[in-house]
Amino acid sequence: MTIADRTADNRNEGAVARLAQALERIDAADRAPSPFTRLYRDDAGRAAAESDRRSGEGRSLGPLDGRILSIKDLFDVAGEVTTAGSAVLRRQPPAGQDATAVARLRQAGAVVVGKTLMTEFAFSAVGLNPHDGDPGNPHDRARIAGGSSTGAAISVVDGLSEIAIGSDTGGSLRIPAALCGAVGFKPTAGRVPTSGAFSLSSTLDVVGPMAGHVEDCALADAILAGEAPVALPRFPADGFRLVLPRGRLFADAEPAVMAAFDDALGRLRAAGTVVEDGSLEPELERLAAIDAIGAFTAIELGATLKELGVESLAEVDPKTRARIEAGQGKAAPDYVRMIRLRNRLVGDLQARMRDNIVFALPTVPITAPLIADVREDQAFHRVNGLVLRNPRVANLLDCPSISLPIATPGLPVGLMLIGRRGTDRAFLAIARAVEAMLAG
Repeated sequence: MTIADRTADNRNEGAVARLAQALERIDAADRAPSPFTRLYRDDAGRAAAESDRRSGEGRSLGPLDGRILSIKDLFDVAGEVTTAGSAVLRRQPPAGQDATAVARLRQAGAVVVGKTLMTEFAFSAVGLNPHDGDPGNPHDRARIAGGSSTGAAISVVDGLSEIAIGSDTGGSLRIPAALCGAVGFKPTAGRVPTSGAFSLSSTLDVVGPMAGHVEDCALADAILAGEAPVALPRFPADGFRLVLPRGRLFADAEPAVMAAFDDALGRLRAAGTVVEDGSLEPELERLAAIDAIGAFTAIELGATLKELGVESLAEVDPKTRARIEAGQGKAAPDYVRMIRLRNRLVGDLQARMRDNIVFALPTVPITAPLIADVREDQAFHRVNGLVLRNPRVANLLDCPSISLPIATPGLPVGLMLIGRRGTDRAFLAIARAVEAMLAG
């Protein structure tokens, strides 16, 4: 049974019953460590009971009322310390109020079952965390689940939550979604407030959902953005075009990934969608020029830690510490130059792109490697760079992007779509159409 099938089967049951099923799966799971860093059994139980009561009285708060959600461990919850996957933050004071995203979810009636494990500071895409543990991929516990929204993906795929809320700075929603077999959506920056979420990069951070299918991602996205959850527009198969940015983003792809990707394209063409070759190489050259100056993540994470009063990185994972230290000491003119170069590039691409034209490519060029094979530093950094390579383009270009699972006989493979900046709802509608065609 797919995630979408399981969600549809459970939709007619009450929130209390569905929460009980989720908690039963959490308790019965044969995994260590848990993908959750904290469970809210009592609070979730009360929220579920209140949702069922509203439903019985005919006064639902909307389509998210009673849905079982998990939230990434970088969102503030009133009265709790927000650790963002790091031991060095455990001595921080408790949050005074919920993050904006969490508050909006609760106001919509969502049942928050717990906080999910993440990589330290959200600064890795591999999915390992020496402080909280390394939960394995739902399809093979010996393999990585990806990151940084590691537990979010596991919670959705294993049926521990119906929707997961995470963050995406360079692919942190889409990478684990691709490696685990879920849908992960990254909105345009600024669409969803990031207030109350630990900041890896104030330039690139976005908040978004992961779920079993696009419809639930679209629902959560609307609530997170403070919008009414209205129906997505309908797109016929020939109502949009897919452009394949051939070149470096297709390099070093595993045969299994390309076989699945090509099979997906065949289905889309057969359904009537126009698929054509194109290029992002000029934009990638300009991104490489920015990378040659520095990395937004390393520079801005260092600033965040200083603001929090973190004086020593001794407790930080050495793999993470090395990347933070690489960003320290960058001159202010270099940082300002990076921002200006990026802003010009974002504007130029938006002017060049047209609505209803979407780039399509593999989310990541590999399937999930074994955890044992990425523990050594050199292998870790190689895999981390490889899985970040494609998704981070959408963050740096500030475009909405989504990873859709492609059915395969082996490990999960993701199809990534990248749309025009600011067209998030129409882009989600196109993604839903692609999803339907892939499902046959």
